[in-house]
Amino acid sequence: MSKRHSAKYKIDRRMGENLWGRPKSPVNSRSYGPGQHGQRRKSKVSDFGLQLRAKQKLKGYYGNLTEKQFSRTYEEAARRKGNTSENLIALLESRLDAIVYRSKFVPTVFAARQFVNHGHVTVNGQRVNIASYRCKPGDVVEVRERSRNMALVLEALQSGERDLPDYITLDARHFSATFVRAPELSEVPYPVKMEPNLVVEFYAS
Repeated sequence: MSKRHSAKYKIDRRMGENLWGRPKSPVNSRSYGPGQHGQRRKSKVSDFGLQLRAKQKLKGYYGNLTEKQFSRTYEEAARRKGNTSENLIALLESRLDAIVYRSKFVPTVFAARQFVNHGHVTVNGQRVNIASYRCKPGDVVEVRERSRNMALVLEALQSGERDLPDYITLDARHFSATFVRAPELSEVPYPVKMEPNLVVEFYAS
């Protein structure tokens, strides 16, 4: 099993939820935690515990970002005008690796980060290999011509596992996607409930 798959399934098992809605997630067949104590009755979780879990879940969903990356994103969301939790989601969905994943160029968020890092993507015609690069509304993200025949890309584009959200328009024929606008929380197709308001409370406390 590859390192990416191990990390993905480890996060699912720790959270006890199928974060990405994948059919092979271990929690589909077993909802309790790993190990001999996995089926113990769970004690009541404190407010801090709920906030921490919400943060770990959201952070893990985007390819298990480092704490430093995630806290910086929160700080920027807090500086911006408007609702901090909505700003946080908009910033996370503006990441280049998130847009590559949403556009169905790759099957997972983990693959999206690697795909960008290996130089397979351009933004407005310029090669960008930084997964955390923040796209602006109107930016066109395209798979480079030499990378379009990769099995990973072709399989992901043909998969009916995920739907394309309204804030991205896809031109599958030219392997390009346009980031139309930063989304609101209600528009993001999370397979599980995300609670960015609890993430804000975690950092604000």
